[in-house]
Amino acid sequence: MNTCVVGLQWGDEGKGKIVDILAEEAQIVVRYAGGANAGHTVVVGDEKFALHLLPSGSVRQDAICVIANGVVLDPECVIGEIESIAERGISLAGRLFISQNAHLVLDYHKAEDQHRENALGKNKIGTTIRGIGPCYADKIGRSYAVRVADLCDLDTLKEKLGKNIDYKNKLFSALYQAEPMSVDNIYEKCKLFAKKLAPYISDTTELLHSSIDEGKSILFEGAQGTLLDLDHGTFPFVTSSNASSLGMSAGCGVPARLVDKFIGVVKAYTTRVGQGPFPSEQDNEIGDYIREKGHEYGTTTGRPRRCGWFDAVAVNYSVTIGGIDQIALLHLDTISSMEELKVCKAYEIDGKVTSFFPSDAGTLAKVKCVYETVPGWDEDITGVETYAELPENARKYVNLVEKLTGTPVSMVGVGPKRKQTIIRSR
Repeated sequence: MNTCVVGLQWGDEGKGKIVDILAEEAQIVVRYAGGANAGHTVVVGDEKFALHLLPSGSVRQDAICVIANGVVLDPECVIGEIESIAERGISLAGRLFISQNAHLVLDYHKAEDQHRENALGKNKIGTTIRGIGPCYADKIGRSYAVRVADLCDLDTLKEKLGKNIDYKNKLFSALYQAEPMSVDNIYEKCKLFAKKLAPYISDTTELLHSSIDEGKSILFEGAQGTLLDLDHGTFPFVTSSNASSLGMSAGCGVPARLVDKFIGVVKAYTTRVGQGPFPSEQDNEIGDYIREKGHEYGTTTGRPRRCGWFDAVAVNYSVTIGGIDQIALLHLDTISSMEELKVCKAYEIDGKVTSFFPSDAGTLAKVKCVYETVPGWDEDITGVETYAELPENARKYVNLVEKLTGTPVSMVGVGPKRKQTIIRSR
């Protein structure tokens, strides 16, 4: 059984928890897109793991972990993560494989990210300043790209870095009056990266197809969320990769027809980090309550997340373009103790009602939500173990999500830990 897990909102849905749970039955876990701008939190017992590049299944000792070609790899970050979880007794030796075709995020990408955001001023996109966009831009442009495979040939790498940094220095000086960056400093860093990452570099496309031929179970892990997809999200307030399930095939070389099940992860409400339109946002006491109770602060940046009601129009769009079979609905416990709850079931745009999500940011900014209001519940559900034990109004809320998205909710999260996840029988 091959499964793909993706976020259906603007990221931060809790994909790490779902991947960690499903990884128990998978032999291989694959991260196929994005970079260190992603933040996946996994809670094991009383321990919390905040991962940015390693697949969320890496905390399971027997899982093979793959960072595929669609990822832009920050070598400093991934080395830090490998060493961090090793200090906590989890070794990745012999079970982590990094694609030789993944592109490297280097210091000049992060500098360029910062320069661009500063220059945009009030029109900034809200990037994490992790160098993701500039690295993907170099990948598309081809002329100034550096890939993981280049760490295996340091002489050629030094030539590439010389050319790249000379170009970047001219660019930064002309546009931003920035001080030049040192080729030698970045090259010395890369020599260290090469030494530490050499045991993990592999042709991951061959590995995955060999594993499929052997009948092994593979779990594909998305980063960010569908509404941040470069082509299908709320451009330009998106990430720089195809963060939806549509990016899986290009991101790892495995066709979608070989995936048996696509699971979309959502919160029982909606959050967004950074700039961009957000129709159901509650910039008021309701939003503040959700943020504090749900601990809605970025794993990667620590930034407070914007919070609002569940947007079924947006989620239904993500389900539609992503071929989603099932939904994992998390953070149901966060909205407990609220007297009433609202769900956005349609949009009104220029006086016309629609149930299809307009990904164009300009159009989305004009949206007025059409809400359905339902009663809340007072009971503490964090210890509930079966769906039948949930309060009646909580079950009605889940059923409403199913109805409005046309997709079965197969998992319900009532807390951050593994065991605080209700698996529904279907």
